[in-house]
Amino acid sequence: ELPESWADMQEPLLEGMCFTLKYLGMTLVEKPKGEDMAAAAIRRIVATARVGARKFQKVILTVSPRGISLQDADTKEMVENISIYRISYCTTDKLQNKVFAYVAQSQESGALECHAFLSPKKKIAQAVTLTVAQAFQMALDLWEATHAGK
Repeated sequence: ELPESWADMQEPLLEGMCFTLKYLGMTLVEKPKGEDMAAAAIRRIVATARVGARKFQKVILTVSPRGISLQDADTKEMVENISIYRISYCTTDKLQNKVFAYVAQSQESGALECHAFLSPKKKIAQAVTLTVAQAFQMALDLWEATHAGK
């Protein structure tokens, strides 16, 4: 449950805001950003996810100015840690409005990957997107503050 003024709160974001979501999957994309690219990628991921009858991995997605970290909700095992500097785009899909997705550059291959997650409510998917946007702004502010004196 998010407090009404959560968008103005910077403290929790520094520590990391956690969201429990279901991981739908990943697809490679050509461009680092753009609504059409993201919508097409999400459609591909959702279509693939519907075909496989497997249970989706429940993850705890933590957003902070350092980036996004993914942890398995059941085993508490770290799945992935994505630096804020490798994330180029995030969105809540217009049609699948419970789906949150982000595009990041793979550390291993350098390829652009779109990862999609299903949230229990449309509001939560939007909250994750806004939190990532806020984390970007804070990371930029912190970066500018450290480079201002140089």
